[in-house]
Amino acid sequence: MTRNTENMRRETVLVTGGTGKTGRRVVERLAARGVPVRAGSRGGEVRFDWTDESGWAPTLRGVDASYVTYYPDLAAPGAPEAMAAFGRIAVESGVRRLVLLSGRGEPQAVVAEESLRRSAAGVEFTVVRSAFFAQNFSEGAMLDGVLGGQVVFPAGGTAEPFVDADDLADVVVAALTEDGHAGAVHELTGPRLLTFDEAASEIAGATGRAVQYLPVSGPEYARMLERYGVPGPEAGFLAGLFTTLLDGHNATVTEGVKRVLGRDPKDFGAFARAAAWAGAWVNQEG
Repeated sequence: MTRNTENMRRETVLVTGGTGKTGRRVVERLAARGVPVRAGSRGGEVRFDWTDESGWAPTLRGVDASYVTYYPDLAAPGAPEAMAAFGRIAVESGVRRLVLLSGRGEPQAVVAEESLRRSAAGVEFTVVRSAFFAQNFSEGAMLDGVLGGQVVFPAGGTAEPFVDADDLADVVVAALTEDGHAGAVHELTGPRLLTFDEAASEIAGATGRAVQYLPVSGPEYARMLERYGVPGPEAGFLAGLFTTLLDGHNATVTEGVKRVLGRDPKDFGAFARAAAWAGAWVNQEG
């Protein structure tokens, strides 16, 4: 897809998860371009909470475009209903462009995508379907495992084309600010497949610390999440989602990043070296 930088938008953009892994990056990039941006979050200055629909209309007032991220996942129960309500309020508020973060290879997420598409009829709508983020190892749930030397996850020996969150943020910003993305579904992956064991080995090589991957079953992972304070229903949903996504049906790479940005996506090895250099995996013990 050809980038049209002459038609970049300058109207206000709402990022519903403005402090999250991808939302924070999108906010930073929009601000750097001089685009007015509202970083919505449950506890921030711009309050946005998916459990409180009454606050959506005030947050969307005066907004031209929005990057929509739903917690915990578009495949979660209640997501289609939330998307329908959000789309309706977005249309009523005069929003003209929506970019939705979705999961790659998630049939239930597609149901939520279509719910938003229908309720926001007439709005320019783009879907970004993403592979697992490389940054899950440096900023997400697996960070503690890396620091402790053992990454526990229900992936077995399945390979995944980990995508860099910076690449995804660049794609989202393009879709928010440039023409030519309306109606598109951008499926984003990294440039190669790695098993979780191979990913742990690359992190070990980049950091010089011992990092191993320990595969577990979905129920075992759910119990582990509960021990970390995740409510039982959410823990069960996440464990089931991960085991479903990592059954091999997503073990392919796409050209999505290159089609949008005109360059290759960042390799996992480059991510690991950059994260190690930036101190992502330095704990109190050094």
